[in-house]
Amino acid sequence: MKITGLNFDIVWRDKAKNFELITQQLENETADLFLLPEMFSTGFCMDAAEVSDKNEESLEFLKKISKEKNAAFCGSAPVEVDGKFYNRMYFVKPDSEVVYYDKRHLFSFSGEDKVYTPGKHRVIVEYLGIRFMLQVCYDLRFPVFVRNNDDYDAILYVANWPEKRVGAWEHLLKARAIENLSFVFGLNRVGTDGNNLLYQESSHCFFADGKEIAEKNGNLVTAELDINELKDFREHFQFLNDRDNFEIKI
Repeated sequence: MKITGLNFDIVWRDKAKNFELITQQLENETADLFLLPEMFSTGFCMDAAEVSDKNEESLEFLKKISKEKNAAFCGSAPVEVDGKFYNRMYFVKPDSEVVYYDKRHLFSFSGEDKVYTPGKHRVIVEYLGIRFMLQVCYDLRFPVFVRNNDDYDAILYVANWPEKRVGAWEHLLKARAIENLSFVFGLNRVGTDGNNLLYQESSHCFFADGKEIAEKNGNLVTAELDINELKDFREHFQFLNDRDNFEIKI
């Protein structure tokens, strides 16, 4: 499976412009799955009442471009549902099937937990024979929630992870791959946001042994996920059989 991530400079609080940029930058690209950063339509903004989708604008964009390119699309956007705000990660398939995950671990350092409502469930979606665990940015720091119970093959992280802490981002992505015997694709944004935070190019895809498998070309990050190679690796190194048993109560 070919996955391509777009680590672009999100225009602050301008959905129309971001939709236009995504369409333009992916115009000549082909992939089975395209990844977009966290809050790809607005930037990581705490003014939820002003920027959150009221009419599923970001989702409708994903459905449209997914159908046009005959590929799945995945990214998160701020949404309002019944008076509550969520940092919602969508996985949209070309036939318009939608699976979503609401970010569980909200970034209290920026006050995200005071504005948005945390999700309550792990979400795994299967596409073209690969099972994907959906995760958003700060979730990366919490390995217990994402522990592999033999129920997924890859973790997708979409993020707005600032340059000043990028070392943690890169080390933790690799750690999640190794400890869960899984592919891990972490897509970060680039540029500067409305809070003057700087984001450097730092997107990666790691194999289950921690090896980098992504190729980079400008703002595009591409990786081929070979599920048979992963199965062979897991068959040889059966480390998951020795994992601790526990239950998460939310």
